[in-house]
Amino acid sequence: MTGFFWDERCFWHAGGNYAQMVPVGGLVQPIAGGGGLPEDPETKRRLVNLMRVTGLIGELKVRGGAEMTREDLLRVHPAAYLDAFKSASDAGGGELGLRTPFGPGGYEIAALSAGLVGDAVEAVLRGEMGNAYALSRPPGHHCLPDWPNGFCLMANIALAIERARARGLCHRVAVLDWDVHHGNGTEAIYAADPDTLTISIHQERNYPLDTGAFETDAQANLNVPLPPGSGHVTYLAAMERLVLPRLHAFGPELIVVACGLDAALPDPLSQTLATAETFRAMTRQVLDLAADICGGRVVMAHEGGYSEVYVPFCGHAVIAEMAGSRTIAPDPFAEAFVLRQPGADFDAFALARIDAMAAAM
Repeated sequence: MTGFFWDERCFWHAGGNYAQMVPVGGLVQPIAGGGGLPEDPETKRRLVNLMRVTGLIGELKVRGGAEMTREDLLRVHPAAYLDAFKSASDAGGGELGLRTPFGPGGYEIAALSAGLVGDAVEAVLRGEMGNAYALSRPPGHHCLPDWPNGFCLMANIALAIERARARGLCHRVAVLDWDVHHGNGTEAIYAADPDTLTISIHQERNYPLDTGAFETDAQANLNVPLPPGSGHVTYLAAMERLVLPRLHAFGPELIVVACGLDAALPDPLSQTLATAETFRAMTRQVLDLAADICGGRVVMAHEGGYSEVYVPFCGHAVIAEMAGSRTIAPDPFAEAFVLRQPGADFDAFALARIDAMAAAM
């Protein structure tokens, strides 16, 4: 059975009066309502609501989670960082890194978000469920051990992996990140760890600007930077020709997917053209491979995705595929988004780049 881990308290994470990514001032009029983060709770809350309306949530093993303990947080984050974060959180909030504002109680909510991923990982590793989806918020894949970054305050996936390892539940783990932004935090944490493979498929030079390039000499990491405008065909080809062979060769005991849904066509923070069907198809690719190499053990940890209207349909497609469910939420934009996919010339250009990366590997 598929597990679904979520907690309403994660939706209460807030960045305060913060006009993210918008240079308010001068001739730029303030955003309505005083501003706010593109990473808001509505994309996640509306996903839960959509699953309730369709009935999909009734087919899942639904659980909450507990905050990661300080002992477990220290496996990735140094004490000085945790102390500074807790102090600022208790004092009403603030910002410690780059584009990572938080309000009062932000520390506890971030520890809960990491805990949801950790509990999902352990439930799958203990055989309590076949696979699981953690609706974690705030996200985590940009967070370095001592430097929060890009909405990410704690390294959710790394924390989950290290706690599971400390409890003797796994050793060799692969992390596949298909958020449209490069998973620089996860990559940096595991750069020197031969037992953790990190793979990131992302729009090149989106965010961060200085990381995510393809490297031929990387041993435990694979970056797949895709050009702006990449759509369904390119994403599935990148999976088939680069990602799946690397995962198969690595042979992990568990695959954790950093499931950002911001590569979708209407997302305000990307210029890629994936659809709900793209995410469903990539999920099926991962599940089929996992069935062959690691007993089907897959955990999805929610990352980015900033279209309030479309993220729920992408997430629903992923979770329904994980559960083998016939309960679908028909994509109301499917016909229009098919028409907006790249033409054959662009696809040929993008596939040639993918083939060049495959040859270099």
